Parts: sequence; structure tokens; C-alpha cells
Amino acid sequence: MKNMDTELEKAAVLVEALPYIQKFNRKIIVVKYGGSAMVDEELKKKVIQDVVLLKLVGFKPIIVHGGGKDITKWADKVGIETRKINGLRVTDEPTMEIAEMVLNKINKDLVSLIQQLGVKACGISGKDGNMLMCQKKLSGGEDIGYVGDITHVDPKVIKDLIDNDFLPVICPIGTDESGHSYNINADDAACAIATACKAEKLAFLTDTEGVYLDFENKDSLISELTLTEADKLIADGNIGGGMLPKLNNCIDAIKSGVSRVHIMDGRIPHCLLLEIFTNKGIGTAIINDNAERFYDENK
Repeated sequence: MKNMDTELEKAAVLVEALPYIQKFNRKIIVVKYGGSAMVDEELKKKVIQDVVLLKLVGFKPIIVHGGGKDITKWADKVGIETRKINGLRVTDEPTMEIAEMVLNKINKDLVSLIQQLGVKACGISGKDGNMLMCQKKLSGGEDIGYVGDITHVDPKVIKDLIDNDFLPVICPIGTDESGHSYNINADDAACAIATACKAEKLAFLTDTEGVYLDFENKDSLISELTLTEADKLIADGNIGGGMLPKLNNCIDAIKSGVSRVHIMDGRIPHCLLLEIFTNKGIGTAIINDNAERFYDENK
């Protein structure tokens, strides 16, 4: 009987997932992959399993990844000092070369993991097909080198890959009109790509559980957050640190047409499946004010 109860629990989970599979079938979901889930090999495998499962049940996933920790590691190995201005890495020409090499290696490693699970994947950068056009980003008016602000996204290459049953894996290297390469913040790249591809969902894998009403109170995690509620949290000063630019990115993505944006803890195994396929989820979903709410905090 105990074994039967376990099997019935598994069946209940699948039934709970069914309406989400039906609702988002054939819809694009952009997964911004970063944080500890990129460093821990076991977590990495579980994230890739999640993304592959999303594809096999009918979603159209796109992975956008960063690699800042690996860039720093390899820069240190070759004796390049990491400098920051206002929290942003100064990317001179040698650092840009390291960044591009490291990000492309990460990219192809992820492609290999996906294809080991039987799904075709293709790794590209924002330079391919002039996908991510950018201009030099300044930090407080200061030149920080080859760091780019996105000016235009051409999603044709991405759509061609999806139409031919490939799972696109994208690293955030862009180019300007003169052909110079630029390192782009991966969060910014994911938002711009999700907007250009008219994604139904954008999911951020982070090293935090989500958005809190009060960060010091871990019981105050917000499961669903409307644009108005998000704006009020920011205005009231409840959001700080690295969450502030991330939440602003989420707000911009929703205003640009992405239906739902998820912030979740990538350190939790199978966080993507738990957030997308269960009623409450495990992170925070940011939605439009008039969007359908999947979880009622008062119930």
C-alpha cells in the first residue's frame, strides 16, 4: 500500500502539470541560465534535464547563458587583473578575447549535454546573423571597454533553429556596426531575446529564492507579483542589491510583451519544473496587472 501511495503521488504531480503543458504547448520559453547552477556539475545536469523535458512536452525553449565566474578564473590564469567600475567589469581587448573564448566553450559544453539526452541543440553567439547589435556601454559616464548595450535584436537565426527542431543555446556576445565584439550582460540579453521572439515565458535561474516582501523574513517570499506591486516594492525601497536590476529587467520584459517572467533559485534541483508545472511554484512569477493568476496567496 505504501508503494501504491507513492505512485499515486507521482500521478497527482503529472495531473497538476497537465494544464500548464496544455496552456504553454508550442510557446517559446527563454531560460537565462546562470549562478551556482552553472558551476555545480550535478545542478547543471538537472537544469539541462529540465530544459530537455520542456522541449519534449511541447515547449520551445531557448537557453541564454552567462559565464562571469569562468571569465574571471581564466583571466586570473593568464595574469589579467579583473577591474570593476561601479560594479561592472572593465573589459579591455585582452579581457574581451578571454570572455569570447570562455563563453563559447561554455556554450558548446551545454550543447553536448543537451544532445546526450537526445535533443538536437545548436550553440550560437549574438554575433551570428547580427542577432545582437550593440553600442558601447558607459558606467556613470566612464568608459569600461568592450561592454555592450543592446540596440537591436534580429531573431531570424533563433526562429530558423526552432523551426528546424533545434534547441538554441546563446552566449551574450554582440557586435557593433564596425564589427567589434562586445560582452553583454546575460540578463539584458535574455530580456531582449525574449522580447524579440515574443516569448510566453522568461525564466531567470539565480542564487536567491525569488522576490521577498521583506528580505530578512524568508517566509515573505512572493509567489506572484504584478507590475503595479513590483513598482511599489521598488519605490518603497524594499528591493536592493543585485535583485534591483533583475526586477527592473523583468518589468521591462513584461511591458515589452513577455507574458510571464519567473525568478527562481537555480540551486534547487529541477527548479524549472517545480516553478512552471506546479500551482504555487518555488520562486516568484512577475505578471501583468490583468494577467491570470495561477496561485492565490489567500487560499
